[in-house]
Amino acid sequence: MATKHDLILAHIEGLQVGERISVRGIAKSLDVSEGTAYRAIKDAENSGLVSTIQRVGTIRIERKLKKHIEQLTFGEVVQIIEGDVLGGSNGLQKDLNKFVIGAMTEEAMQRYITPGSLMIVGNRLDAQKLALQGGAAVLITGGFDTSPEIRELADHLELPILRTTYDTFTVASMINRAMSDQLIKKDILLVGDIYMPLEKTRYLTTTDTIKDYQTLSDSSQHSRYPVVNKNTRVVGIVTAKDVIGKPDSQSIERVMTKGPRMVKKEMSVASVSHQMIWDGLEVMPVVADDLSLLGIVTRQDVMKAMQLVQRQPQVTDTISDQITGDIQSIEEDLEGNKLPAPQFSFVVTPQMVDELGTISIGVLNEVIANVTKRTMVANNRRNAWIEQVNLHYFRLIQLESELNLQPQVLELGRRSAKLDVDVFIENSLVAKAIVVCQVMERP
Repeated sequence: MATKHDLILAHIEGLQVGERISVRGIAKSLDVSEGTAYRAIKDAENSGLVSTIQRVGTIRIERKLKKHIEQLTFGEVVQIIEGDVLGGSNGLQKDLNKFVIGAMTEEAMQRYITPGSLMIVGNRLDAQKLALQGGAAVLITGGFDTSPEIRELADHLELPILRTTYDTFTVASMINRAMSDQLIKKDILLVGDIYMPLEKTRYLTTTDTIKDYQTLSDSSQHSRYPVVNKNTRVVGIVTAKDVIGKPDSQSIERVMTKGPRMVKKEMSVASVSHQMIWDGLEVMPVVADDLSLLGIVTRQDVMKAMQLVQRQPQVTDTISDQITGDIQSIEEDLEGNKLPAPQFSFVVTPQMVDELGTISIGVLNEVIANVTKRTMVANNRRNAWIEQVNLHYFRLIQLESELNLQPQVLELGRRSAKLDVDVFIENSLVAKAIVVCQVMERP
């Protein structure tokens, strides 16, 4: 029997692409609590069924493969710009490759029109026709209409012609932001990208015995296995220490650890690493919503994935990247002598201050976190994540101040580390922080 969670997901999947949904609406139509509806909608968002767009709300979108997540469809552009479709609706599922602002003569426009592009123009009918003939979709700004001839051409070529009441600069900014957001989402690594699928996973059942465990362990050279019931639902996990000294005839169900920590494919690798570190886990079962086994993810898989992400080139800048991009490492003092430990400098720019003209607390925290990560790398701890920052803010740090950050490692262990970070302006202490990190190393 399907759960309420499954019923909500099935309902969402059955909605038309572009239809708006809400927690209150789902709760009322399916007679469930708003809490249940909220959790299901968040799960649908993680699965790529819906997307939340600023000033538009949560809408049903076409589920796309991860390799294409960096592209927007013209149908999604309609929702972003709060527009409507004047023609060529059969082409709404085509991907947007780039957009071009048609603020030029028709002769000059021809060199920029390419298939898959979006030409942003006003009420210039000849420019609209030229774009469609060149294989580009058309976005008309200012709320203007088009001619029946252009509509027919758009329908014939299956190229959307869209309309919005916003001006050209505003819609260009909105589309550019959406494309940037998609690129950032592409870089977020999920468990579904790295886990070992069921057909390659070794597992035991509740009716198996210690002897079955020993046989499986000898053949696979592993010591940890999920335990499933007759419906292939995960009910436990068994390790070498669970079977030591037990008779071969004893059932696995009697010795296994019940209620193990489990993950889903839609969870981020970073969140899974957090659980593995603090719970000391080497293997976690990957399950579906009904807890049926889909595969496993290991500590080694997570470490390899995180190292791969760190080596990949940056596709687009996040706010964090913009803040920390100007942090400079200092290896020598003013006299050219090598410092015993790396220090860092950072200049407070106008974008980094609050309404008083002093550095934002959030910015200062981000700078301290980045300096901490760099210090951990310098101490051969590449797989480290910030767990806690206790910031003591002594003085207001003014605009254009040059900060000197001096981190010092207080504790450095296999699973955690603690650092002290002092912030100076011209040898005067202005802030101090204690930072706690998680560390993931090979066992």
